[in-house]
Amino acid sequence: MKGRYFKTSAAVAGALVSVLVAGGCANTSSGSAIAVAEQGSFFVGGRTVQAPGVYDPTKSPAGVDEGQTFWVDQMYVQYQVPVNARKYPLILVHGGSGTGRVWETTPDGREGYQTLMLRRGFPVYIVDFPRRGRAGYPSFNGQFGALAGKPVVQNQTGQAGVQYAWSRWRLGPRYPEVFPVQQFPMKSVDQFMRHLVPTVSDDPEIISAALIKLLKRIGPAIVVTHSQSGLFGWLAGARSPNVKGIVSYEPGFVFAQGQVPAPIALFKGTQPSGAAVTQAEFANLARIPIQVVYGDNIPKDPIPDLVADGRRAQVVTSKLFADALDRQGGNVTVLHLPDAGLYGNSHFMFSDLNNVAVADQLSLFLSTKGLDVR
Repeated sequence: MKGRYFKTSAAVAGALVSVLVAGGCANTSSGSAIAVAEQGSFFVGGRTVQAPGVYDPTKSPAGVDEGQTFWVDQMYVQYQVPVNARKYPLILVHGGSGTGRVWETTPDGREGYQTLMLRRGFPVYIVDFPRRGRAGYPSFNGQFGALAGKPVVQNQTGQAGVQYAWSRWRLGPRYPEVFPVQQFPMKSVDQFMRHLVPTVSDDPEIISAALIKLLKRIGPAIVVTHSQSGLFGWLAGARSPNVKGIVSYEPGFVFAQGQVPAPIALFKGTQPSGAAVTQAEFANLARIPIQVVYGDNIPKDPIPDLVADGRRAQVVTSKLFADALDRQGGNVTVLHLPDAGLYGNSHFMFSDLNNVAVADQLSLFLSTKGLDVR
């Protein structure tokens, strides 16, 4: 069976990573220059919406929609390609309440995955997915989400506050307590909280379709998702032959129609186990090397804090997901970072104080699966 939990001792993992570094797969020096062959930004996907009436610049005052055309639901992409690049780019997809900024520098100013992985030879594409950040919001003139008085999206936003983020993203058991072993750069937690943006009527079909259009434009690539965007990565992998690997940090999951498991019981209420895709789409995921990664301090038994306990439910669901793909001949590993000797990692492990070591685990997976070729 191919789909298994991936466990290795800290000594073995360290030795393997040392081999990768010696072989030129990793360069963790932030002081050296990076040779970039190409960089830029662009938009993919989207559609236009048209307001009724005729635009009249001689009569219409500023701030009206009448007769105007607007773009919505596009994805913003920024990219860098290093000299002597590896074959498969990394597409880094942010999670809830975030933007692509989360992959850039860490809250305390260290290198994020954008340059860490660029140093290791990977072209890096960072997105702001539709209705988020630099991709723009579906807002026109007047009431939010309405064009000429007609709703395009719901006039409602969502936002993660400090107290919610604290336990959900495992900065500590409850605000303002901090876990005794904590790798998140807590001295810069206020900088981190400032990067959060509102969630606006996210649509998995629109977001995954934009990812697929990006893949069609740049060709085969490895999709790296986080949290909310895990679903979008699964959908893209199920529907595009250009997805050559998926690494997902603490995601939700998908299952074949009719095979979605019963909800995982929480202390109170329930947590959905996953979304449904077609049987054929789920089978497509079985052809892709997949790694699911979890950090530390996740409850092992139900706790009263439903916000934090939801992560425990995801861990339980991850094994069901791996087993389901395993039965299809899949190629899934589930890595708990403590099993690799990395302790105290938050939900944002790629921004944590030991994010270079976390990136080493990514490099190790890609090397093991033959996805780091040049």
